[in-house]
Amino acid sequence: MFSPQLSKKIASVSLSESTISNLVRLAIEEDLAGGIDITSQATVSSDQVSKAEFCNRSAGIISGVLVAAAVLEYCGVTEYELLISDGDFLPENSKLISVKGNTRSILLAERTALNFLGRLSGISTLTNTWVKEVSEYKVKIRDTRKTTPGYRELEKYAVRMGGGTNHRMSLSDAALIKDNHVLAAGGVVPAFNEVLAKYPTLPIEIEIDTITQLKEIMNLKVDLAMLDNMSPEQCREAAQLVAGKFKLEASGGITLANAKAYGASGVDYLAIGALTHSATNLDIGLDFLGEK
Repeated sequence: MFSPQLSKKIASVSLSESTISNLVRLAIEEDLAGGIDITSQATVSSDQVSKAEFCNRSAGIISGVLVAAAVLEYCGVTEYELLISDGDFLPENSKLISVKGNTRSILLAERTALNFLGRLSGISTLTNTWVKEVSEYKVKIRDTRKTTPGYRELEKYAVRMGGGTNHRMSLSDAALIKDNHVLAAGGVVPAFNEVLAKYPTLPIEIEIDTITQLKEIMNLKVDLAMLDNMSPEQCREAAQLVAGKFKLEASGGITLANAKAYGASGVDYLAIGALTHSATNLDIGLDFLGEK
């Protein structure tokens, strides 16, 4: 569907061309709703050509330029130049993409391209804020599955562009034994043993609520323990107890205000659902430069 150059760039950052293609198609179909862009049809001649530039109104980490390019190509705009790369920090009013093409086609692509750019850049920018906050510690900022349905691959990509790391992409990647699984299995140890017996080669993470539960799993071959809603002091105690035997992830109750305290506790990861469920779109716009 896309040009060979764009397809190569998409593959180079480990994104799925089919995922992007499907999302772009759905977005444009939603915008047109089976009809046409009546305003552009009425006010813009069919052969009018324009130049335009995508620019960020606010400073931030940019993500989504490849998706925006996919939107442009889908709408028939093939003459464009990507002026920056995903993951770049840009001051306000920087140029991201320059475009030249049929004016109606650019207008059709405009809002969908901006939706992707704003959403993904907002996630990257917020992630980078968290990463910088704990940069003096070994801890890594990690996302969750609290993503927009259908957009997980892109949103987790945006987290990476902001300097964060990804948790599992899907339920089939790894086991995460949570409190409801523990309750159903009759305890932490039985739950772990059942998962290990059925999926011996997959990573296993266990959510625990107390130091007592942590002590119960010390002799199990877990890959990671999630410390659920524990204070920084409890996380420090957990890190001292585990002493590197397996990884630790703090989750719940973590804010930018207390992130450093959690980072200093010695855990390996901070699970931050807000990276994807509470990010504010970065303000990005499209400026027309006039006709050809």
